[in-house]
Amino acid sequence: MPEDRNNESRRPERRGGEGRVPPRAWLLWLAILSVIPLLVFFKDRTEMRYRVLSHTEFLELFRNNQIAEGVIHYNIQSPLREITGKLVDPEGGARGGIPFRLETRVSEALEEQLLNSGKFKVAEPSTLFLSFLYSLLPFVLLALLVYFFIFRQIKMAGKGALSFGKSRARMLSKERNRTTFKDVAGVDEAREEVQELVEFLKDPKKFQRLGGRIPKGILLVGPPGTGKTLLAKAIAGEADAAFYSISGSDFVEMFVGVGASRVRDMFEQARKNTPCLVFIDEIDAVGRSRGHGLGGGNDEREQTLNALLVEMDGFDTTEGIIIIAATNRPDVLDPALLRPGRFDRQITVNLPDVRGREAILKVHARNVKLAPDVDLAVIARGTPGFSGAELANLLNEAALLAARMNKKAITMAELEEARDKVRWGRERRSLAMTDEEKRATAWHEAGHALVNVLLPHAHPLHKVTIIPRGQALGATMWLPEKDLLSRRRKELNDLIAVTMAGRIAEELITDDISSGAAGDIQQATQMAKAMVMHWGMSDKLGMVQYGDSPEYVFLGRDMIRSKDYSEQTAEAIDAEVKRIITENYERARQLILQHRDRLELIANALLEYETLDGSQVREIVQTGRLTPPAPPPLTGPATGAQAATPLPEMPKPVPPKLPPGLGAPAPVTP
Repeated sequence: MPEDRNNESRRPERRGGEGRVPPRAWLLWLAILSVIPLLVFFKDRTEMRYRVLSHTEFLELFRNNQIAEGVIHYNIQSPLREITGKLVDPEGGARGGIPFRLETRVSEALEEQLLNSGKFKVAEPSTLFLSFLYSLLPFVLLALLVYFFIFRQIKMAGKGALSFGKSRARMLSKERNRTTFKDVAGVDEAREEVQELVEFLKDPKKFQRLGGRIPKGILLVGPPGTGKTLLAKAIAGEADAAFYSISGSDFVEMFVGVGASRVRDMFEQARKNTPCLVFIDEIDAVGRSRGHGLGGGNDEREQTLNALLVEMDGFDTTEGIIIIAATNRPDVLDPALLRPGRFDRQITVNLPDVRGREAILKVHARNVKLAPDVDLAVIARGTPGFSGAELANLLNEAALLAARMNKKAITMAELEEARDKVRWGRERRSLAMTDEEKRATAWHEAGHALVNVLLPHAHPLHKVTIIPRGQALGATMWLPEKDLLSRRRKELNDLIAVTMAGRIAEELITDDISSGAAGDIQQATQMAKAMVMHWGMSDKLGMVQYGDSPEYVFLGRDMIRSKDYSEQTAEAIDAEVKRIITENYERARQLILQHRDRLELIANALLEYETLDGSQVREIVQTGRLTPPAPPPLTGPATGAQAATPLPEMPKPVPPKLPPGLGAPAPVTP
C-alpha cells in the first residue's frame, strides 16, 4: 500500500461498486450542464423581446417621438446600417421600453436628423478581424472543453493509454538510498559474494585480467525476513553504477502482452546505462514454472517469463546488465531461469546464528537507547531461529514498552518481555477466566513443565504461565540451548511426550478431556509424520522418503502429481505415526503418575504466582520446595532472608481409574 496515493482511492465505493468520481470533476460537469441550458434560455428570451421594425415603422415612430434612445452601427462591408435601441414605455417613462432593431439604408439627411435629435449616437465600426474572432470563439471554447474533459481525463486516469507497456522500474540514486554494507549483518558469506560484484563494477580489469567475466544474474534465496532486500539496497548504496528496482508483480497485468512489453522496455532502459544493476524483488511472481497453470500454457504470466528468459540470455543480448533477484520460493521457479547463463550464481541468505544475531542486534541498537546493563549477547542466545526482521521488531517492541512505562532507557526486562511477545504473543490479562478454567489450565501447563524437566533430551524450560498469551489460555515456553542445525530421534520423541503431557495432567484433575490440547495434537502429528515420511526414523518403513516436503505447496504442480507410494504403504505410515504418538503418550503418562506430587506443587505455584521461570520449576521437581519471589519492602526493621518454605497444599482431587497394568503412582523421595 503505497503512502503517496490519493486519499480518494481509499474511500468506500458507491453506486453498486463503481469507483467514486473526484468531487472536482463532479463540480465541473455540473457547471457545464447547468450553463448550457441557461445560455440557450436567455438567448431565446432576448430574441423574443427584440422587436424587428421596418423602415416605414421606424420613421413613423421617430416622427411621433416614440423612440427613447438608439445606436447606429456602421459596417464597412455593406451599405446597410443596423439601428438598435429602445422604444418609449408608456407606463415606465422614457427608459425601460421594448428593445428594437432594424437593418436599412440611411440617407445623409436622415442620419443628420437622428443625430441632431439627441437620442441617437454612432457606434464604433466593426472590423474584419474582430468579426473573425467573434466567429472563431465558439470553436476555440469547444476545443478547450474537449481537451480538458476527454484527453486530460484519459491521461490522468491511466497515465496515457499507450503507457501500459512501459517499464515501472525505478532508478535509485545514492541521495535516496543511504544503506551500505555496514548496515548488513549476520550474513557474512552472502555479503562477501555481493561485495565482489560491486568490486567488479568498480574495477573490471582486475577480474578480466585472468579471463573472468561479470555474472549475468544473481539469485538471493532464503526464508522471509533474512535480509535479501536489505542486501540489494546495500549493493545499490555501494555501487557507482545505475541501479534499477522493480517488483515481480509489476510485470503482471490483465492485458495480453503488457508484461512482456515491460520486460523489453526495462532492458532497453538498462542498455542505455550499462553497466547497471537491475533488482527484481519477489521474482517468483513472474518466474514460476511453465506448463503448470490450471488454465493452459498460453497465459500472460508465461509470456512475460519467456520475454525475461530471452532478454537475459537469448540470441541478441548485451553485456553489462546484471540481474539481482530475490525469492523465498526457489522450488517453484522455472528450471530455464535457474540455469547458468541466466542466473549464474545463487546466494543463500540463511537465518543468522548466535553471532549473527548479536551483530544484527548491534546494528539495530544504534537507533535506540539501551541501559548500561543490557547485554545483547544474552538476548542473542535466547532468540534461536529469529530472523533479522524479527530481531529488529524485538528492539522496536522493547522501545515501545519502555516508553509506555516512562523509562529513560531500555532494560533487560523490556527486552525479555519483547522477545516473549514476538515469539509467543502478548499477555492478555484482561481475559476473564472462571476458577475452574484457570485450575484446568494450571494443571495442563504444569504437565508440560514437569515432563519437560524430567526428560533428558527435551529443550530447556524457559517459562511457564497461565496468563493468556496470544491465542492460548496458557503457555509453556522452552528454548534450545543452541541453534538447531539438525534434529535427532530422541529429541523429537521427548518433544512429542512433552506435547502430550498437558492433556494427561488436565485429565487427571478434571476426569475429563477438553479441546485445549488441539494445538498439541497438531504439533505432535506433524513431528511424527516428518519422522516417518521424510527423516527415515521409522524402523518399519526404513530410510525411504514418502511424498514431498509439506513445507510449501505449489498448486499447479501438486494437483497433477500422483502419490509415489501405494495404499498399503499409506496404511503403514498411518500406523507408524499413531504408534510413535501413542508410545510417547504412555511414556509421559507414566512420568506424571510417578511424580504426581510434584505436578500438584507446580500447579499450586502457578495458581498463586501465575508465572514461573524454568529454574523455579526445576527447583520444585528436585527439592519439592519453591523459594517465593522477594516480598515488597517492609516499613519495619529487616527480618533477614526469606527461608525456602513449602508451597500451600490444595485438596487432592479424586484420581481417575487407571488402565489395567499401570498400577498406582510410585512415591518419590524429595
